Amino acid sequence: MQYLSIRKEQHMKPTPYQEALRYLQNAKDTLQKAGKDGKDYADIKYVKTAAVTAYGAVLLALDEYLRRKEGTKFVKPKSIDDYRIRISKQNKTLKSLLNSAYDTLHLAGYYHGTTSYNTIKRGFEDAYKIVEYIHN
Repeated sequence: MQYLSIRKEQHMKPTPYQEALRYLQNAKDTLQKAGKDGKDYADIKYVKTAAVTAYGAVLLALDEYLRRKEGTKFVKPKSIDDYRIRISKQNKTLKSLLNSAYDTLHLAGYYHGTTSYNTIKRGFEDAYKIVEYIHN
């Protein structure tokens, strides 16, 4: 009987919080493959992949946050500006974290391809803080 309950749990859909943490763990695992070269990561391919995956966790968490705040009126935001406007109505600290994560993970890490260890580290820290907003 215990086997059946374990199998049931394995097929349960993860919560948005669990899914966001899974994204962040995947991003962290990918970043390990980049290797370090002094104050920078050595392989930009892995840094870019990790940055975009971590940013995906941010968006997943923000969608859930807005879903909880807006209820039946929730519609998935279509742009970063849409996220900024709607989040700023709810929580100024969260908006600041969003801006920082966008700048470090999406723009610097993914789009521009920075290899800066400190920039990526700051982006991951902000991502974890954002994800914690949806932890029950």
